[in-house]
Amino acid sequence: MSKRATSVKPPTPASKTTAKTYRIAVIPGDGTGPEVIREGRKVLDAAAAEEDFRLAWHPYDLGGERYVKTKETLPDSVLKELRQVDAIYLGAIGHPDVAPGILERGILLRLRFELDQYINLRPVTLYPGVWTPLRDKKPEDIDFIVVRENTEGLYAGAGGFSHKGTPEEVAVQSSINTRHGVERCVRFAFELTRERNRRKKLTFCGKTNVLTFAHDLWQRVFDEVGKDYPDVHTEYTHVDACCMWMVKNPEWFDVIVTDNMFGDIITDLGAMIQGGMGIAAGGNINPKGVSMFEPIGGSAPKYTGQNAINPLAAICAGRMMLEHLGQRRAAQRIEQAVKQTTRQLKSLAAGKMGYSTSEVGDVVVKHVQASA
Repeated sequence: MSKRATSVKPPTPASKTTAKTYRIAVIPGDGTGPEVIREGRKVLDAAAAEEDFRLAWHPYDLGGERYVKTKETLPDSVLKELRQVDAIYLGAIGHPDVAPGILERGILLRLRFELDQYINLRPVTLYPGVWTPLRDKKPEDIDFIVVRENTEGLYAGAGGFSHKGTPEEVAVQSSINTRHGVERCVRFAFELTRERNRRKKLTFCGKTNVLTFAHDLWQRVFDEVGKDYPDVHTEYTHVDACCMWMVKNPEWFDVIVTDNMFGDIITDLGAMIQGGMGIAAGGNINPKGVSMFEPIGGSAPKYTGQNAINPLAAICAGRMMLEHLGQRRAAQRIEQAVKQTTRQLKSLAAGKMGYSTSEVGDVVVKHVQASA
């Protein structure tokens, strides 16, 4: 069986025996991951108490520390248990004593593929009081979502070497795009655009003039699925143009759908225009299975134990998790609380917020409890 952490106790049961309980696997991870997850849990428990449901936390010690001690990344027994929870709440994976790629492939990518988390969902939202490098842009100008295909493309790992280590070496990496995989991602994006009901505009970001096979499939599926959503306006943009417009006119976008690699790139650009990694959150979504929610920034080991890291990205990831679980009122409480909190911070940067990590969590909790 999996090795469980023992230092974290589940919250006190709700007073009403009829209160809904969700089983949440929590992976605090490495570096500052446990610190931001601690604050996220504090906020989520406060929102749950206000809305009369309960989060039963099930901690797992997956990450660099476990790998250094045991050479294990994600044991099969743990994966079996993770298939049974309602959602996964992840801190950050990354350890200075573990070579790059081992934890990412062994934990993050394996969870995405094994749990079929085929959507990576990344909101790009500029909160009040947050500095953006885009001159004259305000919160109403930066408010869109990127739907990234999460289990295919170049990241599927198809390829190999020939004559490795010689002057004749050849490296091939193939982008795998199936109609099934593309269609379910595109349809998710259309549904989200309709539900979001903001501008009802869905943009396909690709490179059809160069990727004439893979993105021909994407374009045809996008056009065909679009016929089922006549109320949604559609448009296409090359990925390079998309990057330019995200900087120049981010207000043009509502929902963007794209493949795995391009999604990886443009969402990091999105994080920067919304104020940085300290506020960027994401979800790895299986609409009919177990989904995983995480802050986008890394483990930031140089800040470990200083109580200085910004926990808002982890808190926003928790908000996404509650919304995914159907607890929209609680999610809205947290969203409004974060907006009030960002107005109080001097900066989103670690050590420059004007508050410690735990104090930021306390401020968000206060606003959650005060909201109607």
